[in-house]
Amino acid sequence: MQFQFENSFDVKEKINKSKIAILPIGAVEAHGAHLPLGTDNILAERLSEKLAERVNGFVLPTLPYGQVWSLRNFPGSINISNNSLIRFIVDIGESLYKQGFTTFAMVNGHLGNATAMKEAARELFETCPGMKVLYLFYPGMNKAAAEVRETKSSHGTYFHACEIETSYMLYLAPEYVDMDRAITDIPDIPMSADVTPTPWEDFTSTAVLGDAKLATEEKGKYIIDIALENMVKLITE
Repeated sequence: MQFQFENSFDVKEKINKSKIAILPIGAVEAHGAHLPLGTDNILAERLSEKLAERVNGFVLPTLPYGQVWSLRNFPGSINISNNSLIRFIVDIGESLYKQGFTTFAMVNGHLGNATAMKEAARELFETCPGMKVLYLFYPGMNKAAAEVRETKSSHGTYFHACEIETSYMLYLAPEYVDMDRAITDIPDIPMSADVTPTPWEDFTSTAVLGDAKLATEEKGKYIIDIALENMVKLITE
């Protein structure tokens, strides 16, 4: 159910029957030449729609800007602060709580949002007792990705416009992928990037972290289906 297309006369009864709100959170940032700037928004939206179908939840309008400090200097990237993102999420969560929602699931499409989402969830834990708040980022994907990837990950945590994320897009939103422009770029990311502020232009000029040419719809479906199953369990159990 798309929350924004409901009307005020009918929505209260529907909330009473569902009580699950799903918020896609993405970002606008560089994703190479083969993926759009809004890749993280698109993935979060499409995944949220699939999740809502399985748990009978409402999909809220997407929060389309994220903390993209690392990529803020690439053409097209739009960065907001963690503090701004936290305040948005908390305000939305508290509004949902007042409307009668008992589950607030954030579906994240951008790793850089993770810190703000966790902090917002902690604040909502205090202000909205009884509302279950989840911050979800492809749960279980690491094991699943390791089973299908053909190239070694360029980083233990990061995946970006690469074999994995491009596969997600080929499965969830193939109309936005231009595989003719996919490249192989596996940068050497220094250990210091994990412990110091490091703009990504220090180690990549493309914002691609891997071999995007190896992406397939099948790989994307395999990982996404596992993540989706885990999301459903986390919400319903």
